Amino acid sequence: MEHQPARMRLGVVTRAVNELTIVVGFVVIALYLALTTPNFLTSANLLSIALASALIGIVAVGETFVIVTGGIDLSVGSVVAFTGVMAGLALKAHVPVPLAVLTGIAIGALSGGFIGFAVTTLNMSPFIVSLAVLAMARGLAFIVTGGNTIFGFPDSFDNIGGGNLGPFPIAALISVAIFIVGGLVLARTVFGAEIYAVGGNREAARLAGIPVGRTLALVYIISGALAGVGGVVLAGRLDSAQPIAATGLELNAIAAVVIGGASLFGGKGSVLGTLLGVLIIGLINNGLTLKNVQPFWVQFIQGAVIFGAVLIDSLNQKRRGN
Repeated sequence: MEHQPARMRLGVVTRAVNELTIVVGFVVIALYLALTTPNFLTSANLLSIALASALIGIVAVGETFVIVTGGIDLSVGSVVAFTGVMAGLALKAHVPVPLAVLTGIAIGALSGGFIGFAVTTLNMSPFIVSLAVLAMARGLAFIVTGGNTIFGFPDSFDNIGGGNLGPFPIAALISVAIFIVGGLVLARTVFGAEIYAVGGNREAARLAGIPVGRTLALVYIISGALAGVGGVVLAGRLDSAQPIAATGLELNAIAAVVIGGASLFGGKGSVLGTLLGVLIIGLINNGLTLKNVQPFWVQFIQGAVIFGAVLIDSLNQKRRGN
């Protein structure tokens, strides 16, 4: 017991070093783009990065909660598309905008709750369950729309994803608010401590009286609900709901969380780290676009970044095990 404070201090120092390393990486990438790309530091481009990163950030906060428990949610991209479609259908049925927004978020929470139920009650693998929900949600998005795009929403809805508050995109401000709340919950609440405990050692957490099943179910509900928020934001930004929308978004979200220092083995990660990871992903995507890199190279580079981050995580985990 006397060594516990020392271990806790070491953990805090290690996390600070990891986050500092990520900050240095972010600064290096930003400096490189600033020096090699004339349009990078323009206000229009920086706001474009903020807007493009907002959706990834909203979804990545929920993914952080899941990954810290040692799980994964591959369904979020499809859930974004499906919830956007359902909010759009509600609007076309003359449902008031606030209720349509809540419809999208609630459907996202239900999808997360389904994954949580399968993981906690049916003892199914989060990878397999969320992969199944990825396919089902995308299929439902096509079924309910007949494969067509829904468009022509009220301005008050479009402003959620495409409007500005002063010079700042509303979508980016929503993302910042979610990061703040998510960071406080994970770092400052009993529920956050339970998430870390479950991810660090599930059996020990159970023996300590932590409600493991409830904790796991809640993190998937949170992830699904935030995917619902993302669906609303994206539909508003595009003034349309498309069943094909947000394809591959889950890869960007997971990459941001892992680049931000979270471990896919659970028990490690922070919302601040995820924010840095989102910004790095945003810089990479924007830089590749400004340099006119062909789209298939963009996908390859994104995959390589994910591979590198997971490899580093695996090597660190192996070293700690030894």
